[in-house]
Amino acid sequence: MLPGPCASATTARGCAAHTSILNTNLHPPPPPSSSYPTPRRSIMTLLSTLASIGMAVGPPLVYADQLLSILRRRDSSGFSIDVCGVLLLANITRIVFWLGERFELALLIQSLLMIAFQLLLLFTCLRFSPTHQPLPQSPSQAAFSLPLRDSLDEPLPPVPSTPGAQGGRRPGNFWQWPTFGHYLAFLGAWTAVLLGLWVVLGSYGWFVALLGYIALGLESTLPIPQLISNYQRKSLAGFRYSVLAGWLGGDSFKTVYFFLQQSPLQFKVCSIFQLSIDFVILAQAIICRSATRRDAVAGAGKADAEAADEEVRALRGDLEAAGPR
Repeated sequence: MLPGPCASATTARGCAAHTSILNTNLHPPPPPSSSYPTPRRSIMTLLSTLASIGMAVGPPLVYADQLLSILRRRDSSGFSIDVCGVLLLANITRIVFWLGERFELALLIQSLLMIAFQLLLLFTCLRFSPTHQPLPQSPSQAAFSLPLRDSLDEPLPPVPSTPGAQGGRRPGNFWQWPTFGHYLAFLGAWTAVLLGLWVVLGSYGWFVALLGYIALGLESTLPIPQLISNYQRKSLAGFRYSVLAGWLGGDSFKTVYFFLQQSPLQFKVCSIFQLSIDFVILAQAIICRSATRRDAVAGAGKADAEAADEEVRALRGDLEAAGPR
């Protein structure tokens, strides 16, 4: 009688292996548990996505209430346009920094949205600024410039020679130019210089790191112009508390976000510094609340008087147009 297929030890091992293969094919092992989306993992993914969306669109929207307030009052006094300057320069530099160190996409989108919104806010501030007096221009400059205010009967008041809301005269009237076109020209030159340096030095790690520190260092000084303006005026009238609340909440969220996302060191250090300045401005708001309330009431009365004057001018224009020809 011939031995069975599994009679010998060697044949027995082969048979066992064959049986194991058959069992594996008929009953494959379950995939790793990590491939199944658990409720906890889904919630964390959703929270991370919402945090990224908030990081992208939240900071630009902080200034929406300030913009609406300026449009409603037709007066930008109390808000420092240096804030717009800091944000524009910082976010342009941050985008160039992204070319060398690809940080989160949400932060890149935030920079693009912030640039667009701050350009709109800057234009609105200049249009309704009570302190900017246009300088004499050549025909080519006039074609490049945009009007700051509506053309009324009386001329605009000159820029005060003493330090005021924008910090007084500066060398070359830096960031105190009379037309929106001057600001666009400077920002275009800033962008061109950064891109030129990137083409030459972009392969060096120290240059990329330096760009990051410049971008985040500029952004960390964002509250400082408003801090100085509040100190000089001894009042926060015209500055929206919603902006301050947005700074405090946004910078707190941003600081936590940077640490959780393991963002570059530049982001962490600068966000902590910026948050500390926010708390100083909060202290100013508490200390100067009486003066702020007084100036706000006076400003509201002035706005009502200017609105009445505009109505009188419009009525006079209508009467003159309807008069005998």
